[in-house]
Amino acid sequence: MRTDEFDFVLPERLIAQHPPEQRGASRLLYAHDGVLENRRFAELLQLVRLGDVLVLNDTRVINARLFGSKESGGKVEVLVERVLNEHEVLAQVRASHAPKAGSFLHLAAEGSLCSSGASTGVPLAGAGALPVEVLGRNGEFFRLRFVSGEDVLDLLERYGQLPLPPYITHAADDEDEQRYQTVFARQAGAVAAPTAGLHFDEAMLQALRDKGVRLAYVTLHVGAGTFQPVRAEHIHEHAMHSERYEIPQATVDAIAQTRNAGGRVIAVGTTSLRALESAAMGGKLVAGESETNIFIIPGYRFNVVDVLLTNFHLPKSTLLMLVCAFGGMNEMLAAYRHAVENEYRFFSYGDAMLIERKP
Repeated sequence: MRTDEFDFVLPERLIAQHPPEQRGASRLLYAHDGVLENRRFAELLQLVRLGDVLVLNDTRVINARLFGSKESGGKVEVLVERVLNEHEVLAQVRASHAPKAGSFLHLAAEGSLCSSGASTGVPLAGAGALPVEVLGRNGEFFRLRFVSGEDVLDLLERYGQLPLPPYITHAADDEDEQRYQTVFARQAGAVAAPTAGLHFDEAMLQALRDKGVRLAYVTLHVGAGTFQPVRAEHIHEHAMHSERYEIPQATVDAIAQTRNAGGRVIAVGTTSLRALESAAMGGKLVAGESETNIFIIPGYRFNVVDVLLTNFHLPKSTLLMLVCAFGGMNEMLAAYRHAVENEYRFFSYGDAMLIERKP
Protein backbone atom coordinates (compact mmCIF):
# COMPACT_ATOMS: atom_id res chain seq x y z
CA MET A 1 0.00 0.00 0.00
CA ARG A 2 1.11 3.55 -0.71
CA THR A 3 1.63 5.99 2.14
CA ASP A 4 -0.31 8.74 0.36
CA GLU A 5 -3.46 6.57 0.56
CA PHE A 6 -3.52 7.60 4.24
CA ASP A 7 -3.37 11.33 3.63
CA PHE A 8 -6.18 13.80 4.28
CA VAL A 9 -6.62 17.56 4.30
CA LEU A 10 -6.72 19.01 7.80
CA PRO A 11 -7.33 22.74 8.32
CA GLU A 12 -4.84 24.12 10.84
CA ARG A 13 -7.65 25.64 12.90
CA LEU A 14 -8.82 22.12 13.86
CA ILE A 15 -5.53 21.24 15.60
CA ALA A 16 -6.33 21.65 19.29
CA GLN A 17 -3.77 23.86 21.03
CA HIS A 18 -5.29 23.62 24.51
CA PRO A 19 -7.38 21.03 26.36
CA PRO A 20 -11.09 21.62 26.92
CA GLU A 21 -12.00 23.47 30.10
CA GLN A 22 -12.75 20.23 31.90
CA ARG A 23 -11.67 16.64 31.32
CA GLY A 24 -14.42 14.77 29.55
CA ALA A 25 -15.90 17.86 27.89
CA SER A 26 -14.81 16.69 24.43
CA ARG A 27 -16.91 15.38 21.58
CA LEU A 28 -17.00 11.70 20.67
CA LEU A 29 -17.42 10.26 17.18
CA TYR A 30 -18.91 6.77 17.50
CA ALA A 31 -18.14 4.52 14.51
CA HIS A 32 -19.96 1.19 14.31
CA ASP A 33 -21.60 -1.00 11.65
CA GLY A 34 -20.84 1.54 8.94
CA VAL A 35 -22.60 4.28 10.92
CA LEU A 36 -21.12 7.51 12.32
CA GLU A 37 -22.77 9.10 15.35
CA ASN A 38 -21.88 12.51 16.76
CA ARG A 39 -21.80 12.11 20.54
CA ARG A 40 -20.27 13.66 23.66
CA PHE A 41 -17.47 11.93 25.57
CA ALA A 42 -19.72 11.77 28.64
CA GLU A 43 -21.96 9.41 26.64
CA LEU A 44 -19.23 6.78 26.70
CA LEU A 45 -20.92 5.60 29.87
CA GLN A 46 -23.96 4.63 27.79
CA LEU A 47 -21.91 2.93 25.07
CA VAL A 48 -19.95 0.53 27.26
CA ARG A 49 -21.67 -2.54 28.65
CA LEU A 50 -21.85 -4.38 31.94
CA GLY A 51 -19.02 -6.92 31.87
CA ASP A 52 -16.74 -5.04 29.44
CA VAL A 53 -13.13 -4.38 30.43
CA LEU A 54 -11.50 -1.01 29.76
CA VAL A 55 -7.72 -1.25 29.38
CA LEU A 56 -5.81 1.96 30.14
CA ASN A 57 -2.14 2.86 29.74
CA ASP A 58 -0.77 4.08 33.09
CA THR A 59 2.51 5.49 31.75
CA ARG A 60 3.53 8.91 33.07
CA VAL A 61 5.09 11.63 30.91
CA ILE A 62 8.52 12.68 32.13
CA ASN A 63 10.11 16.14 31.80
CA ALA A 64 12.08 14.95 28.80
CA ARG A 65 13.09 18.24 27.16
CA LEU A 66 16.27 19.96 28.33
CA PHE A 67 18.26 22.96 27.12
CA GLY A 68 21.88 23.97 27.54
CA SER A 69 25.19 24.20 25.76
CA LYS A 70 28.05 22.10 24.43
CA GLU A 71 31.62 22.52 25.64
CA SER A 72 32.18 24.80 22.65
CA GLY A 73 29.43 27.07 23.95
CA GLY A 74 26.99 26.23 21.15
CA LYS A 75 23.36 25.89 22.14
CA VAL A 76 21.86 22.44 22.44
CA GLU A 77 18.39 20.98 22.94
CA VAL A 78 17.93 17.45 24.26
CA LEU A 79 14.76 15.37 24.01
CA VAL A 80 14.99 12.15 25.97
CA GLU A 81 13.51 9.25 24.03
CA ARG A 82 14.00 6.54 26.63
CA VAL A 83 15.43 6.09 30.11
CA LEU A 84 17.80 3.11 29.90
CA ASN A 85 18.82 2.82 33.55
CA GLU A 86 19.36 5.02 36.62
CA HIS A 87 21.98 7.17 34.88
CA GLU A 88 21.68 6.74 31.10
CA VAL A 89 19.19 7.71 28.42
CA LEU A 90 18.72 7.62 24.67
CA ALA A 91 17.92 11.08 23.36
CA GLN A 92 17.59 13.27 20.32
CA VAL A 93 20.17 16.07 20.40
CA ARG A 94 19.64 19.21 18.36
CA ALA A 95 22.74 21.34 17.84
CA SER A 96 24.50 23.14 15.00
CA HIS A 97 27.04 20.29 14.99
CA ALA A 98 26.48 16.83 16.47
CA PRO A 99 28.34 16.37 19.77
CA LYS A 100 31.19 13.85 19.78
CA ALA A 101 31.51 10.81 22.02
CA GLY A 102 33.40 11.70 25.17
CA SER A 103 32.27 15.33 25.18
CA PHE A 104 30.00 16.88 27.79
CA LEU A 105 26.77 18.81 27.55
CA HIS A 106 25.86 21.35 30.23
CA LEU A 107 22.13 21.45 30.84
CA ALA A 108 20.14 23.77 33.09
CA ALA A 109 16.74 24.21 34.65
CA GLU A 110 14.07 26.59 33.30
CA GLY A 111 15.36 26.33 29.74
CA SER A 112 18.32 28.64 30.45
CA LEU A 113 21.66 28.08 28.77
CA CYS A 114 24.67 26.98 30.79
CA SER A 115 28.19 28.19 30.33
CA SER A 116 31.10 25.76 30.26
CA GLY A 117 32.68 24.92 33.57
CA ALA A 118 35.94 23.20 34.35
CA SER A 119 38.41 22.32 31.64
CA THR A 120 37.37 18.66 31.93
CA GLY A 121 33.98 19.58 30.60
CA VAL A 122 32.29 18.95 33.93
CA PRO A 123 30.77 22.15 35.41
CA LEU A 124 32.27 23.54 38.58
CA ALA A 125 30.49 22.72 41.83
CA GLY A 126 27.71 25.18 42.47
CA ALA A 127 27.59 26.36 38.86
CA GLY A 128 23.99 25.14 38.65
CA ALA A 129 24.57 23.15 35.49
CA LEU A 130 23.78 19.48 34.98
CA PRO A 131 26.74 17.61 33.44
CA VAL A 132 25.86 14.99 30.83
CA GLU A 133 28.45 12.89 29.02
CA VAL A 134 27.92 11.87 25.39
CA LEU A 135 28.72 8.15 25.25
CA GLY A 136 28.06 7.64 21.57
CA ARG A 137 25.45 7.44 18.87
CA ASN A 138 22.75 4.84 18.26
CA GLY A 139 21.17 5.61 14.89
CA GLU A 140 19.28 8.89 15.19
CA PHE A 141 19.70 8.90 18.98
CA PHE A 142 22.58 9.70 21.31
CA ARG A 143 23.41 7.67 24.40
CA LEU A 144 23.89 10.11 27.27
CA ARG A 145 25.10 9.54 30.84
CA PHE A 146 24.06 11.84 33.69
CA VAL A 147 27.22 11.92 35.83
CA SER A 148 26.00 13.57 39.04
CA GLY A 149 25.15 10.21 40.64
CA GLU A 150 21.48 11.01 41.18
CA ASP A 151 18.70 9.00 39.58
CA VAL A 152 18.00 10.29 36.09
CA LEU A 153 14.23 10.51 36.69
CA ASP A 154 14.82 12.81 39.65
CA LEU A 155 17.18 14.96 37.56
CA LEU A 156 14.68 15.21 34.70
CA GLU A 157 11.97 16.26 37.13
CA ARG A 158 14.21 19.05 38.39
CA TYR A 159 15.94 20.20 35.20
CA GLY A 160 13.62 19.17 32.38
CA GLN A 161 10.50 20.57 30.79
CA LEU A 162 7.32 18.83 29.71
CA PRO A 163 7.73 17.78 26.03
CA LEU A 164 4.59 18.93 24.22
CA PRO A 165 3.99 17.50 20.72
CA PRO A 166 5.47 19.41 17.76
CA TYR A 167 2.04 20.55 16.51
CA ILE A 168 1.29 22.40 19.77
CA THR A 169 2.80 25.82 19.21
CA HIS A 170 3.08 27.21 22.76
CA ALA A 171 5.66 26.36 25.40
CA ALA A 172 4.45 24.09 28.19
CA ASP A 173 2.74 26.05 30.97
CA ASP A 174 1.00 25.27 34.26
CA GLU A 175 -2.14 24.09 32.46
CA ASP A 176 -0.11 21.60 30.42
CA GLU A 177 1.70 20.33 33.52
CA GLN A 178 -1.67 19.17 34.83
CA ARG A 179 -3.63 18.32 31.70
CA TYR A 180 -0.94 16.57 29.63
CA GLN A 181 -1.01 13.70 32.14
CA THR A 182 -3.79 11.19 32.66
CA VAL A 183 -5.37 11.07 36.11
CA PHE A 184 -4.20 7.44 36.36
CA ALA A 185 -0.56 8.04 35.32
CA ARG A 186 1.70 5.97 37.57
CA GLN A 187 4.78 4.60 35.77
CA ALA A 188 7.25 7.32 34.70
CA GLY A 189 8.88 6.87 31.32
CA ALA A 190 6.85 8.32 28.42
CA VAL A 191 7.83 11.35 26.36
CA ALA A 192 4.28 11.73 25.04
CA ALA A 193 0.94 11.23 26.73
CA PRO A 194 -1.40 8.33 25.88
CA THR A 195 -3.88 10.96 24.76
CA ALA A 196 -7.12 8.96 24.68
CA GLY A 197 -6.71 8.65 28.43
CA LEU A 198 -6.64 12.43 28.90
CA HIS A 199 -10.45 12.57 28.60
CA PHE A 200 -11.07 10.62 31.80
CA ASP A 201 -11.53 12.20 35.21
CA GLU A 202 -11.93 10.34 38.50
CA ALA A 203 -15.72 10.72 38.40
CA MET A 204 -15.94 8.98 35.00
CA LEU A 205 -13.68 6.15 36.13
CA GLN A 206 -15.83 5.60 39.22
CA ALA A 207 -19.02 5.73 37.16
CA LEU A 208 -17.61 3.01 34.90
CA ARG A 209 -16.79 0.84 37.93
CA ASP A 210 -20.28 1.43 39.33
CA LYS A 211 -21.78 0.27 36.03
CA GLY A 212 -19.90 -3.01 36.26
CA VAL A 213 -17.10 -2.24 33.80
CA ARG A 214 -13.72 -3.67 34.78
CA LEU A 215 -10.71 -1.33 34.67
CA ALA A 216 -7.33 -2.87 33.85
CA TYR A 217 -3.94 -1.35 33.13
CA VAL A 218 -0.94 -1.83 30.89
CA THR A 219 2.21 0.28 30.67
CA LEU A 220 3.66 1.36 27.33
CA HIS A 221 6.17 4.20 27.48
CA VAL A 222 5.32 6.30 24.44
CA GLY A 223 8.31 7.50 22.42
CA ALA A 224 8.72 10.61 20.29
CA GLY A 225 8.50 8.41 17.20
CA THR A 226 4.73 8.36 17.66
CA PHE A 227 4.63 11.82 16.01
CA GLN A 228 6.73 10.88 12.99
CA PRO A 229 4.91 10.58 9.66
CA VAL A 230 5.71 7.66 7.40
CA ARG A 231 8.11 9.09 4.81
CA ALA A 232 8.58 5.94 2.72
CA GLU A 233 6.58 5.79 -0.51
CA HIS A 234 5.19 2.35 0.39
CA ILE A 235 4.20 1.60 3.96
CA HIS A 236 6.01 -1.75 4.10
CA GLU A 237 9.31 0.16 3.72
CA HIS A 238 8.76 2.04 7.00
CA ALA A 239 10.98 1.13 9.99
CA MET A 240 8.84 1.25 13.13
CA HIS A 241 10.25 2.71 16.35
CA SER A 242 10.51 0.42 19.37
CA GLU A 243 8.82 1.00 22.73
CA ARG A 244 8.89 -0.76 26.10
CA TYR A 245 5.69 -2.24 27.52
CA GLU A 246 4.50 -4.33 30.44
CA ILE A 247 1.32 -6.39 30.85
CA PRO A 248 0.48 -7.30 34.49
CA GLN A 249 -0.95 -10.72 35.25
CA ALA A 250 -3.98 -8.99 36.77
CA THR A 251 -4.78 -7.52 33.34
CA VAL A 252 -4.42 -10.88 31.60
CA ASP A 253 -6.78 -12.36 34.21
CA ALA A 254 -9.31 -9.53 33.84
CA ILE A 255 -9.39 -9.98 30.06
CA ALA A 256 -9.81 -13.75 30.40
CA GLN A 257 -12.70 -13.26 32.85
CA THR A 258 -14.30 -10.74 30.50
CA ARG A 259 -14.02 -13.10 27.55
CA ASN A 260 -15.48 -16.00 29.53
CA ALA A 261 -18.46 -13.82 30.52
CA GLY A 262 -19.09 -12.63 26.95
CA GLY A 263 -17.80 -9.09 27.54
CA ARG A 264 -15.68 -6.93 25.23
CA VAL A 265 -12.09 -5.72 25.51
CA ILE A 266 -11.98 -1.94 25.02
CA ALA A 267 -8.51 -0.46 24.53
CA VAL A 268 -8.16 3.16 25.64
CA GLY A 269 -5.71 4.47 23.08
CA THR A 270 -3.55 2.99 20.36
CA THR A 271 -0.79 2.48 22.94
CA SER A 272 -2.95 0.12 25.01
CA LEU A 273 -3.96 -1.70 21.85
CA ARG A 274 -0.35 -2.06 20.67
CA ALA A 275 0.74 -3.40 24.04
CA LEU A 276 -2.07 -5.97 24.14
CA GLU A 277 -1.63 -7.12 20.56
CA SER A 278 2.16 -7.34 21.01
CA ALA A 279 1.73 -9.51 24.10
CA ALA A 280 -0.57 -11.84 22.13
CA MET A 281 1.65 -12.34 19.08
CA GLY A 282 1.98 -16.01 19.98
CA GLY A 283 -1.80 -16.40 19.81
CA LYS A 284 -2.41 -16.12 23.53
CA LEU A 285 -2.17 -13.02 25.74
CA VAL A 286 0.70 -13.38 28.20
CA ALA A 287 1.87 -11.21 31.08
CA GLY A 288 5.35 -9.77 31.17
CA GLU A 289 7.67 -7.01 30.04
CA SER A 290 9.09 -6.67 26.54
CA GLU A 291 9.87 -4.43 23.57
CA THR A 292 7.53 -3.89 20.66
CA ASN A 293 7.92 -2.41 17.21
CA ILE A 294 4.63 -3.83 16.00
CA PHE A 295 3.36 -2.04 12.87
CA ILE A 296 -0.37 -2.60 12.50
CA ILE A 297 -1.65 -1.94 8.98
CA PRO A 298 -4.77 -2.97 7.03
CA GLY A 299 -4.89 -6.74 6.79
CA TYR A 300 -3.71 -7.30 10.36
CA ARG A 301 -5.71 -9.85 12.34
CA PHE A 302 -6.53 -8.62 15.84
CA ASN A 303 -6.24 -11.13 18.67
CA VAL A 304 -7.37 -9.20 21.75
CA VAL A 305 -9.13 -5.86 21.24
CA ASP A 306 -12.80 -5.52 20.26
CA VAL A 307 -13.34 -1.76 20.64
CA LEU A 308 -10.90 1.14 20.43
CA LEU A 309 -11.19 4.57 22.03
CA THR A 310 -8.73 6.94 20.40
CA ASN A 311 -8.10 10.55 19.41
CA PHE A 312 -7.73 11.71 15.80
CA HIS A 313 -4.28 11.14 14.34
CA LEU A 314 -1.80 12.77 11.98
CA PRO A 315 -2.06 12.27 8.20
CA LYS A 316 0.25 9.54 6.86
CA SER A 317 0.99 8.34 10.40
CA THR A 318 1.38 4.79 11.66
CA LEU A 319 -1.48 5.46 14.09
CA LEU A 320 -3.89 6.39 11.30
CA MET A 321 -2.86 3.17 9.56
CA LEU A 322 -3.61 1.25 12.76
CA VAL A 323 -7.06 2.83 12.99
CA CYS A 324 -7.74 1.92 9.36
CA ALA A 325 -6.71 -1.67 10.08
CA PHE A 326 -9.09 -1.78 13.04
CA GLY A 327 -12.20 -0.07 11.69
CA GLY A 328 -11.80 -0.61 7.94
CA MET A 329 -9.83 1.64 5.63
CA ASN A 330 -12.73 3.11 3.66
CA GLU A 331 -14.82 3.50 6.80
CA MET A 332 -12.08 5.27 8.78
CA LEU A 333 -11.06 7.63 5.98
CA ALA A 334 -14.75 8.51 5.63
CA ALA A 335 -14.89 9.06 9.40
CA TYR A 336 -11.95 11.45 9.19
CA ARG A 337 -13.63 13.39 6.37
CA HIS A 338 -16.75 13.55 8.54
CA ALA A 339 -14.70 14.79 11.48
CA VAL A 340 -13.15 17.57 9.40
CA GLU A 341 -16.50 18.60 7.93
CA ASN A 342 -18.04 18.67 11.43
CA GLU A 343 -15.05 20.52 12.89
CA TYR A 344 -13.94 17.99 15.45
CA ARG A 345 -10.75 18.96 17.30
CA PHE A 346 -7.69 16.94 16.30
CA PHE A 347 -4.64 15.38 17.96
CA SER A 348 -3.49 15.29 21.60
CA TYR A 349 -5.88 17.84 23.12
CA GLY A 350 -8.64 17.08 20.63
CA ASP A 351 -11.82 15.03 20.52
CA ALA A 352 -12.16 11.24 20.58
CA MET A 353 -13.45 8.37 18.48
CA LEU A 354 -15.01 5.14 19.72
CA ILE A 355 -14.53 2.47 17.05
CA GLU A 356 -16.00 -1.01 17.00
CA ARG A 357 -13.71 -3.43 15.20
CA LYS A 358 -14.72 -4.30 11.68
CA PRO A 359 -15.32 -8.06 11.38
